[in-house]
Amino acid sequence: MCADTPDYKSTLNLPETDFPMRAGLPKREPEWLARWQEIGVYDRLREKEGREPFVLHDGPPYANGHLHIGHGLNKILKDMVVRSRQMMGHDSRYIPGWDCHGLPIEWKIEEKYRAKGRNKDDVPVNEFRAECREFARGWVDIQREEFQRLGVTGDWADPYLTMDFGAEAVIAEEFMKFVMNGSLYQGSKPVMWSPVEKTALAEAEVEYHDRQTDAIWVRFRVEPAGDVIRLMEAGADSEGTGLGTVSPDLSNASVMIWTTTPWTIPSNRAVCFGPDISYGLYEVTGRPEECWMTIGEKVILADALAEEALGAGRLTPDMFRRLRDVGPKELSALTLAHPLRGIEGGAGEWDFDVPMLAGDHVTDDAGTGFVHTAPAHGDDDYQIGRAHDLPMTYNVEVDSSYRADLPLFAGEMVVKPNGKPGGANRAVIDRLKQVGALAATRRITISDAHSWRSKAPVIRLNRPQWFVAIDRAIGGDDSYGETIRQRAMTSIEELVTFTPARGRNRLRSMIESRPDWVLSRQRAWGVPLTCFVKRLDGGAVELLRDEAVNARIGEAFRTEGADCWFEDGAAERFLGERASEGWEKVTDILDVWFDSGSTHAFVLRERGEKRPADVYLEGTDQHRGWFHSSLLQGCGTMGRAPYDAVVTHGFTLDEKGLKMSKSLGNIIAPAEVVKQYGADILRLWVAQTDYTADHRIGPEILKGVADSYRRLRNTFRFILGNRAEHEAVARADMPELEQWVLHRLAELDGQVREGYAAYDFQGVFQKLFTFCTVDLSAVYFDIRKDALYCDAPDSLEARSARTVLDALHAHLTTWLAPILTFTMEEVWLDVHPEGCVHLEDFAEVPADWRDDALAAKWARVRAVRRVVTGALEVERTAKRIGASLEAAPVVHVADAELRTALEGLPLADLCITSDITVTGDAAPEGAFTLDDVPGVAVVPARADGEKCARCWKVLPDVGTHAHEGVCGRCETALG
Repeated sequence: MCADTPDYKSTLNLPETDFPMRAGLPKREPEWLARWQEIGVYDRLREKEGREPFVLHDGPPYANGHLHIGHGLNKILKDMVVRSRQMMGHDSRYIPGWDCHGLPIEWKIEEKYRAKGRNKDDVPVNEFRAECREFARGWVDIQREEFQRLGVTGDWADPYLTMDFGAEAVIAEEFMKFVMNGSLYQGSKPVMWSPVEKTALAEAEVEYHDRQTDAIWVRFRVEPAGDVIRLMEAGADSEGTGLGTVSPDLSNASVMIWTTTPWTIPSNRAVCFGPDISYGLYEVTGRPEECWMTIGEKVILADALAEEALGAGRLTPDMFRRLRDVGPKELSALTLAHPLRGIEGGAGEWDFDVPMLAGDHVTDDAGTGFVHTAPAHGDDDYQIGRAHDLPMTYNVEVDSSYRADLPLFAGEMVVKPNGKPGGANRAVIDRLKQVGALAATRRITISDAHSWRSKAPVIRLNRPQWFVAIDRAIGGDDSYGETIRQRAMTSIEELVTFTPARGRNRLRSMIESRPDWVLSRQRAWGVPLTCFVKRLDGGAVELLRDEAVNARIGEAFRTEGADCWFEDGAAERFLGERASEGWEKVTDILDVWFDSGSTHAFVLRERGEKRPADVYLEGTDQHRGWFHSSLLQGCGTMGRAPYDAVVTHGFTLDEKGLKMSKSLGNIIAPAEVVKQYGADILRLWVAQTDYTADHRIGPEILKGVADSYRRLRNTFRFILGNRAEHEAVARADMPELEQWVLHRLAELDGQVREGYAAYDFQGVFQKLFTFCTVDLSAVYFDIRKDALYCDAPDSLEARSARTVLDALHAHLTTWLAPILTFTMEEVWLDVHPEGCVHLEDFAEVPADWRDDALAAKWARVRAVRRVVTGALEVERTAKRIGASLEAAPVVHVADAELRTALEGLPLADLCITSDITVTGDAAPEGAFTLDDVPGVAVVPARADGEKCARCWKVLPDVGTHAHEGVCGRCETALG
């Protein structure tokens, strides 16, 4: 080519677009947010008529701090659900909400008081409540802005707050339904109790941390008289289980228990054994110098744990021997002495018999095979106590101190006010040593319950509380069962779908085994238990059930809020003519989970939304939280679960798989990601994540997400840059390459819709990303840029390509809009400056775009293309050619049908070569092949001719046309 050959660059149809390569998301995203607010996108979508409603009901976060990354993941997932359902033709509604009551907020105000040396109990309750309300309101405003900055759509102008007067009224009315249906009762049973916060806690308010404690092995001696009497009552015989054998052996024996809560020993009322566990009688035959056991002493232990238990007392296997079996019939006939029986200064407090009781909860996994049982301090203990009428003890006060009149231990605390261990454990251990009941002690680490808010240990404590009985028939619609548990189980098994599916098993197991629902809290900030009681003789409590009283309460709450319950004269006001009957107002506060569990009533029902909701979406911890409480509440008041589907996501960890914490310095806040990258990068991270499991985020992961975003942005930049005014081409008139792309769009349309409907955002994104980066960028764009740049604008190939680019724009932009909310708006506005992608539905796909036969053919064509491009890459690496247009390879294809298919296609254009030859001749030795494409081999060759100065193809006719140095195709384009 001569040096003075004309420069034809200006004659090419090169891409033109204002769509920048650098997104500048942190700066530009707020501009789109402002525009959406100005044009009222959410409200305009509500104006679309004839659409089936779809409701994602928002689980309310606490209004008490800046958003963490879990909040960001959760709200973005919800936004993807809401937007995708809207764009698939629904009226998809989303009302965001906040949990404004409860311990998290109350604790913040108490912290402020403590810093000033002020006592909450000295402040008028409604003054304190007003401070809580103001605190929550401030954080609602902050979090609302932070959520909106993530591109989350919804009715932000009118969210729901559990502290709104109308909400408080409905919560109270929902509670009063339990009063009226007879499921509410007052009982005294062990609950999760925070001594620091002096309140009962829900399971969802508890987290588990390792802590050190003293494990102790304690001997309960057998009472001989009780032994004989009970063995006789049990009908013992003389064959190893009767009086002739057992009584002499066991009369001076002990039963050894193991516990990690020494402070519960003063409340012991029984010892439980496992009826299917193998037990033996063991005798001490030797002892080291430092040992609290004596030679000749006999103890009963589970065989699987005997060596471990006696080893805790420093006995080696040569220092004890097994005498014989001890069966369940013998065990149940024994009577034990409380280990503190007869202690000096005990004032007879523990001078009672301790029965041996069978319990299925006893295992031989750890300990001794016997369980010390204190009905006041454990769920299993309580159930055993109820079954056998064991006395309930009240030894421990609300601050975890022993009651003032308890001999020997009065005032000792389990947990100090600062959350540190008190002296109760040590005091009990010392007394057990004093009486010779302690066999061993060891410092161990256990995973134990702690308050989510104060981080202090939680104890099991029996306190008078208000419960909802979940196994009591409550009347009303019994279509799905007569009791709350039955209705909940039916909902789980028959009415609700779970994503992931394992969520069903998790929620089912919790409902199957859960005790009655504890509703009362001893706090100040929340909705009160709006009920009245009368104390009867014997300590029983009668509940007032009066619809007129209930109506007055509901009406007052709607206009004045729940504060009116705490005003002077409130009881007389609500009781009306019944004020003189001796009814007392209950002052406990409702469990905050009852508040959030009732949201379906004051958000969906009261606002006229669809109920049950189509879906609840929260973290996996909400199987014991919001999913759980909403299920119980809904089954108690509307007869079934208030949702049709439950979607759960895992926890977000750092790049190393560690939990995020301030101490580790590995916290990544959504605001930080938005500031550095933009909200769309965070949204893209969510879309690329398998949210159903625990997942990771960190600087390197975000860099990878940003790279994926850049590749996607390149795809759209090509589409926008190569669009131009053109006469559209009908599908039937297009080249097969364009028909194949339209077929791929038809395939993707079904896959995208199915994926969004199944909440499979990762699957949707992966399919679209692969299509954009492989099918389009690496194949279609790579092939068609030659026709788009070099053909005459009115050529069939160029017009067909631009027709396809329009289709790609319409479909890809709407499909990705629920994920890349901001970027897809930018792409849409480039074509429709006055529009908004979020007012659109997914573009419809004409039925004739789908062509499976063509797809099958092109799968084989693309396989041949891979062999060709692989061969040319070898040539480039060896520097035998530069660009692929310098090549004219020979392709040996063994399959005659495939050769016929290739002969009808512009294979050289498809492989981006200047020429290509397809032959059925056998491939010569050394021809390039790929193992996964059998029967196809390529022999590289250089193209004949000169390089066209305009399109760079190497062709024989270059230089033979009017325009210097061009090929025939370019000559036509130049006119």
